Amino acid sequence: MTEHDGGEPAQRSLRDFTGETVWDALLERSFERRHPAGSVLLRQGEPGTHVLAVITGVAKVIRQERSGDMSLLAFRGPGELLGEVAVLDDGVRSASVETISPCVVGVMAKAEFLAFVSRHGLFPTLVRYALTRLRESDEARGGGEIPARLAAALVYLIDISAQPHIAQGAGGPVELALTRHELAQHLGTSRNTVTAALRALASCGVHAGRKRIIVDDLPALRLCVVREA
Repeated sequence: MTEHDGGEPAQRSLRDFTGETVWDALLERSFERRHPAGSVLLRQGEPGTHVLAVITGVAKVIRQERSGDMSLLAFRGPGELLGEVAVLDDGVRSASVETISPCVVGVMAKAEFLAFVSRHGLFPTLVRYALTRLRESDEARGGGEIPARLAAALVYLIDISAQPHIAQGAGGPVELALTRHELAQHLGTSRNTVTAALRALASCGVHAGRKRIIVDDLPALRLCVVREA
């Protein structure tokens, strides 16, 4: 959850890197598909036959490790591209992607995507984009106090998933369809540690429901991120 020195949010999505014109051109050449929450968009181990551009909604990136354990690597929202690595390296999917809210995605076949990337000179941009996503994933599991990392993860998820008036703090409570176990996977810690961290964030308007995390006071949670950083 990094920021530039000037306090502006760091570039995160592919739309941020390419600009609206190129992103819109990509969407114009894709076909739209709608998925309810809980849908598998991409499956680990399958060949990279297409990419997905997230138009609305949020998905989680999960990987089954050799040990059999599951890792929640990241959350992806509007402006993000999914599945491009397997397309670019002609390999198989290294992780699965599952929606945690209703999603609309743009689907582009491999050949058309590669032609689009070449036409717009996007190969260097995609490398920077991949490195940024890898760094963000490492930061989620990096050092620091768990309450601060959890608060930052929740704020980030709300920012990419909520309606603008909610993200700006003008709405009511925000519910995130996540379990404590999934947050533990994402932060690289135990479920009990996440439970303790949620208790620590109660003063910031955060509490857990059944398979839900509820944020009652987003501005307070943002202040918690600043205070704990």
